[in-house]
Amino acid sequence: MSATYTLVDFMRHGAPVGGRRYRGQIDDPLSDKGWRQMRDAVRHHHHWNAIVSSPMARCREFADWLGEHRKLPVSHDERLREVGFGEWEGRSPAELREADPDIVFDFKRDPLAHRPEGAEPLQAFSDRVGAAFDDVVATHVGGHVLVVAHAGVIRMVVGRVLGMPLGHSYRLQVGAASLARFRIEEKAGRRLEQLLFLSPGESSE
Repeated sequence: MSATYTLVDFMRHGAPVGGRRYRGQIDDPLSDKGWRQMRDAVRHHHHWNAIVSSPMARCREFADWLGEHRKLPVSHDERLREVGFGEWEGRSPAELREADPDIVFDFKRDPLAHRPEGAEPLQAFSDRVGAAFDDVVATHVGGHVLVVAHAGVIRMVVGRVLGMPLGHSYRLQVGAASLARFRIEEKAGRRLEQLLFLSPGESSE
């Protein structure tokens, strides 16, 4: 039996208004720099046949613009929102380090043991992203889809495909406007997910 191949590209949004901070559920739009980063990132990619986006402005507005520009259908999926950071929402890493110099380091080293107060549980986040990913693949079998989302979303998908422990999620740096391509091969009820590449994008540190 022949195999079916589906390509799914995940793109992180560019720099938002307000600079570097844990914005999770804060709905800041893209800055001018962020628009430039994203337009540059897609300049040489022309093979998508659909776009799926997080509903947050820093993803949605670019996805809608690109869909109109390329004449592609665009849909929005609530499950592709960034993880909620609880009491860290709206605060910069520098601000957090003023109170505790090791707080960001400890979080990245082990985000399960050092979650911010009130943050969305990492397993729940992984589950909702995984469900969205499965639906994208099921809806676009044999196609090539662009998903516009967030660094945390991309970490969850990469971790799933590579079998990474959730506690290692923040060992993966996902730059602004970076692209990750996944190939899903399905054959006789079996499925193989592969990471084909992950571009660095622009550092947000």
